[in-house]
Amino acid sequence: MTQIPDDPLPRLLAIMARLRAPQGGCPWDLAQNYATIAPYTIEEAYEVADAIAREDYAALPDELGDLLLQVVYHARMAEEEGRFGFDDVARAIGDKMIRRHPHVFGDEEQRSAAAQTIAWEAQKSRERAARAEHGVLAGVPVGMPALTRAYKLTARAARVGFDWVNAEQVLDKLAEETAELRAELPRADPERLADELGDMLFVMANLARKLKLDPEAVLRQANDKFARRFGGVEALLAAEGRTPAESSLDEMEAAWQQVKIQERQAPGK
Repeated sequence: MTQIPDDPLPRLLAIMARLRAPQGGCPWDLAQNYATIAPYTIEEAYEVADAIAREDYAALPDELGDLLLQVVYHARMAEEEGRFGFDDVARAIGDKMIRRHPHVFGDEEQRSAAAQTIAWEAQKSRERAARAEHGVLAGVPVGMPALTRAYKLTARAARVGFDWVNAEQVLDKLAEETAELRAELPRADPERLADELGDMLFVMANLARKLKLDPEAVLRQANDKFARRFGGVEALLAAEGRTPAESSLDEMEAAWQQVKIQERQAPGK
């Protein structure tokens, strides 16, 4: 049996190789492929973001380790197929960082953060062109969360002037899309409703961009607020000896409004 080294990264690579070994490996790990592992990769990235949002820095090393495992997993499967290995992954990202920071690793003058953002995007455009990705929207990953992809698609289009002048114009468009969805409600055609609701969500992502807000972060914040307030509703109802399921909508709404008042009256609000 192959000895597992002590150094952290070689140790992790050796553990993954053992898990994927045809003889003596883990049956579950051996059954996986890129497609089956990809959802875990996305999930682990979100768990990293969640730990950061909660400022749970004690949990962050574990969450980052889970995310690193995903990289190691994909690299191991690729190595088994003779495509590339972990060293190729690390080398590629190292080369990219040097290439995209000539003001640090090369002879170019130092840049402000804003200038670096512009230069970074210009370099990415050149790299896409080298890969024969010539369209303005080329290279925006299909697998991104939908709101984030909408944000990035509209940001790309805005670079060539296809954009609203201000947020007020986006709000006007949102009102138009809302009216179109409302008009479809009586017909109750699922495909038409989905199309109109999709248009609304796309405009909302565009509005977030015009307001310089991250739509995913804004929606996460709204989710957290709803969960917090609904928890407050449950607590108020429990104090009266009942659950939400045992309460009327009016009773739950009254409790909801009470929770909102309590939040406004809390210190620092």
